Amino acid sequence: MKTILPESIRRISHIYCPGCGHGIIHRLMGEAIDELGIVEKTIAIAPVGCAVFGYFYWHFDTTEAAHGRPPAVATGIKRVLPDRIVITYQGDGDLAAIGGNEMLHAANRGENITVLFVNNACYGMTGGQMAPTTLLKQVTTTTPKGRTNEDGYPLRVCELLSTLGGVAYAERVAVNTPANIMKARAAVKKALQYQIDKKGFTIVEFLSMCPVGWGLAPVESAEWINKEMIKYFPLGVFKDTK
Repeated sequence: MKTILPESIRRISHIYCPGCGHGIIHRLMGEAIDELGIVEKTIAIAPVGCAVFGYFYWHFDTTEAAHGRPPAVATGIKRVLPDRIVITYQGDGDLAAIGGNEMLHAANRGENITVLFVNNACYGMTGGQMAPTTLLKQVTTTTPKGRTNEDGYPLRVCELLSTLGGVAYAERVAVNTPANIMKARAAVKKALQYQIDKKGFTIVEFLSMCPVGWGLAPVESAEWINKEMIKYFPLGVFKDTK
């Protein structure tokens, strides 16, 4: 049976780990771009991390950026080509750690870009180390006894950005159940529509599975989002200027 894919997603096998949420998020991204009819206008920025593989699978213009620098690159592209729809696709290590300053100031300036932020609570590509979003007591390769408050507290990105005047829309979703995926799909489309309408900075945060980094089976990883991640990272809209 032939799988129906969005036109903006290439029909090739991906190399993400079994149970990873990136493939789901790519599809949601592609569906929103197709429905809005913006594939010829879209430019995505892929940084270091698992997100760097995006350009293999996206059938629209993509560029790379140094680790943590997609918001700065997106700012430059959008200001030079204001008619383009500019998307950064970033993991938690990229966006919330080394890229925290870039993200914060792009949001505060109200840059008319859309950030798709994949929060899997670890550095997935490099071996499952602690990230800014790693939960307290969570075991990682760099916190073998579990994260403590001496390592800092998990960073709630949507809550932080919702306090900034330049942010038009901030929502946290998850991709671990069919119902949550449908809500995530709507959030991506809404964020891109806000950019089309020139409302300002938009961000969608995805709670996403990382079975290898977490040391869990794929089904257990999806369940872990419900059991643990959503307690600290509640789903919902944190800002919507409408």
